[in-house]
Amino acid sequence: MTAENSYGRLDDDDYLAYTTGRAVGMLGTTPGFLRALRDARLITPLRSEGGHRRYSRYQLRIAARARELVDQGIPIEAACRIIVLEDQLEEAQRVKAEHRRTVGSAHSTAAA
Repeated sequence: MTAENSYGRLDDDDYLAYTTGRAVGMLGTTPGFLRALRDARLITPLRSEGGHRRYSRYQLRIAARARELVDQGIPIEAACRIIVLEDQLEEAQRVKAEHRRTVGSAHSTAAA
């Protein structure tokens, strides 16, 4: 990958840019916490060609949300379930809004 191609990936939320050490430092947590999130299937780091775990910005945002909940005293398993439900709710709201736009466009076109 050329430098030019790499720069384009900097804004990609799914680009696996962060090593475990960097992720731990950014989140202020431990590798064990990231392993617990992996074991709970909340995040799944992929491996680099060298065999190191890599995390995306999206995964780190999820891990940060889990950390917030755990810091509030919520067990990690419950925190993971809360995050999954929040994600499902957000997706349902997005689909609903899209449906409303589609139906609204159809009504506008039919009225014209």
